[in-house]
Amino acid sequence: MVLAYVLALTFSAASHLQAQWVKAPTPNVPRMTDGKPDLRGPAPRTTDGKPDLSGMWQSNFKFNTNLAADLKPDTVPMTAWGQALYAERKTNNSKDDPEAYCLPAGVPRATAAGGLPSRIVQTSNLIVILQESKTMFREIFMDSRTLQKNPQPTWMGYSTGTWEGDVLVVRTTGFNEQTWLDDVGHPHSESLRVTERYRRPDFGHLFIDITIEDEKAYSRPWTVTQDLRLDPEGDLIEYVCNENERDVRHLVGK
Repeated sequence: MVLAYVLALTFSAASHLQAQWVKAPTPNVPRMTDGKPDLRGPAPRTTDGKPDLSGMWQSNFKFNTNLAADLKPDTVPMTAWGQALYAERKTNNSKDDPEAYCLPAGVPRATAAGGLPSRIVQTSNLIVILQESKTMFREIFMDSRTLQKNPQPTWMGYSTGTWEGDVLVVRTTGFNEQTWLDDVGHPHSESLRVTERYRRPDFGHLFIDITIEDEKAYSRPWTVTQDLRLDPEGDLIEYVCNENERDVRHLVGK
């Protein structure tokens, strides 16, 4: 299955990543007396005093499987429309999951897609997230721009960010309806609004509070918190999802 392929890629990546480059030690990494990175060290800051979120971040695979994994069962407030679509996808064994067909994962799913890592590159006016899954990217604009009315719907949406103290608040809208929130099929419509609150309490950890709002699919907003860990020595690798693809033919549904 596609899932098995992704897992295999995830576990094999670490073993061959370092073999691609002859690398000097990553600069500005706090280290313990034994030379290992001190992931509990202080979070870095930019010249303007904001937390620097830059780095190579490893996601928790469970949120790709089920975005609501940390919530109590049956507490996601789906509308009748959302519940019907969710039940249909579960009954069909998630056969039509667009990610299984190498299509973009969308937001917020791309953060944990396949359990694969992402690299955040932070500047004062633009934050770029490079995602290993399908070699995707996100742009978060920090220049106070606003979205025009009725923008062309996209797979990854349109993201803007602002700082609230030490928390980066990212708001994303303008989605098409073709992505799923996770493997199990939590749905959304084009009305989806995703708010992410990024917090870096120390050098090696990043927390993202994710709020889902969609009046068509959910009766009220709901929030989960994803945790990511820093990989201070790793790099992204190329992920060509359709290369030697042999799994889709086995997705038979119910």
